[in-house]
Amino acid sequence: MKITRLDFSQVTGRIRIEMLDLLMQDVSDEVVVVTALFHIHLPVAEKELSRETARLVLVFRLEGQEWKISHSGISIPYHPARDGEVYPIKALHERNRELEALVEERTRALEAANRKLEALSYTDGLTGIANRRSFDRMLAREWNRGLRAGTPLALVMLDVDLFKNFNDQYGHLVGDGCLQALAKALLHAARRAGDSVARHGGEEFVVLLPDTSLPDALETARHIQKEIWSLALPHADTPPGIVTVSLGVSNLVPSRQNTPEDLIRGADSALYRAKQSGRNCMQSAIV
Repeated sequence: MKITRLDFSQVTGRIRIEMLDLLMQDVSDEVVVVTALFHIHLPVAEKELSRETARLVLVFRLEGQEWKISHSGISIPYHPARDGEVYPIKALHERNRELEALVEERTRALEAANRKLEALSYTDGLTGIANRRSFDRMLAREWNRGLRAGTPLALVMLDVDLFKNFNDQYGHLVGDGCLQALAKALLHAARRAGDSVARHGGEEFVVLLPDTSLPDALETARHIQKEIWSLALPHADTPPGIVTVSLGVSNLVPSRQNTPEDLIRGADSALYRAKQSGRNCMQSAIV
């Protein structure tokens, strides 16, 4: 117990050690492990140490004709053994269960946070619809599906006409509200469960249409155009006096001879021609 007293040498006054148990284990002819379980009573008003059980482990090694301490370690507090246990196995198991429950809880919280972060990373912060990163992932998935099934894939790309003028005249906050309203209209116009709507960047949006022929894709584009007209958002710089969009439509059957980028280039080229044709109209890709 001299070692224990040294550990508490900074405490002024008498320290009383109440021995509870002393265990010895012959590990070999030259090594003996001694475990002491005890209560510590300090000369101060405290209950923690006197209520808990401390443990001192000493490892003695025979060196020549003398037994010497080769290791000492103290654990404070240490729960007492129960029901004849040499070590407090039940208490350790209970603590392990507590730790396992805590780890499981933290793991679930971390997984939920990761799912939330992943969802945010694929969502456009302004409109709440899919962003460019999400669109790229959806396009790759649907392209591979069409490649396996031999089914067509269509893309509608649209751009708000004279949106810079709109922002200059009405302000960026109103411009943000315009983009949000367009996103909702696109979600409403994309009626099939497999259709995907995304903000491609700035005032440009895309609608991906799996297993869709060109005539059906043009019909969807016309429906989108009508939905946006029905919003009747004021825009003094367009001939109708409301917000309008230009649309480009492309259609491909995925194969080894083409790529998803070909579908995007086709829609982008068609959109450019729609703008060159006076805006507020749609064009389809030239195959």
